[in-house]
Amino acid sequence: MSFWRNRQLILQFIKRDISSKYKGSYLGKIWSILTPLFMLAIYTFVFSVVFQARWNVDTNNKLDFAFIIFSGIIAFNIFSEVILRAPNLIISNVNFVKKIVFPLEILVVVAMGSALFLAGINVLILVLGQFLLNGVIHWTIVLLPVVLLPLVLITLGLGWFLASLGTYYRDISHVIGLIVSALMFMSPIFYPVSNIPENLRGIYSLNPISHIVEDMRRVLVFGQMPNWEWILFGSLIGLVMSVLGLKWFNKTRGGFSDVL
Repeated sequence: MSFWRNRQLILQFIKRDISSKYKGSYLGKIWSILTPLFMLAIYTFVFSVVFQARWNVDTNNKLDFAFIIFSGIIAFNIFSEVILRAPNLIISNVNFVKKIVFPLEILVVVAMGSALFLAGINVLILVLGQFLLNGVIHWTIVLLPVVLLPLVLITLGLGWFLASLGTYYRDISHVIGLIVSALMFMSPIFYPVSNIPENLRGIYSLNPISHIVEDMRRVLVFGQMPNWEWILFGSLIGLVMSVLGLKWFNKTRGGFSDVL
């Protein structure tokens, strides 16, 4: 498999990608910690103080509410980070397109690796916060890689599709930006699934992000087992999507140099 053969190249590109995000800034990689903390504070204030939103758990502690929201944001950010970047991945790396031997398909994997690195920092913040404020670390955190597997596979598949389409149709990036923004509020990140009207829950169940967000809360915040049925089904869907996405990417990559 080309990804295994190019694993060292992928790791180098991930490191370069992470460093480039904060290149030239005084605080550097500290921003990877400050940014999610700031957004967490804003979301918590807006939804728990202004809107008086409450979760269906036996607590009125706004910090617990913050942890619940944060776990959902972590999952969604992995998805949005890759999907928003995907349409411009080839366009922003024209020099690699001209190199026939360069494996362009790894660019989506690099974007995923960078997103997972940032997610890892956010998970560490959440776990440390729970330990310092609530004195608890749930053992179910070890199941996090399994919970993220469907998300990674689905996102990679969509990433390869969008990287190809975005090269030929530049408007794709604008459309995807709108869709990702809508998905954020259509996923149960800031509210529990129980708050969704019964007649709409079927629609929500079609959104894979909803299942992943719920499982993130189960293993990170509540110390519960994930939905194994979804993980199996979602992983199969993700595997099919990633295979089809990669095939589509490789089939259409021949015309990249002509449109760039």
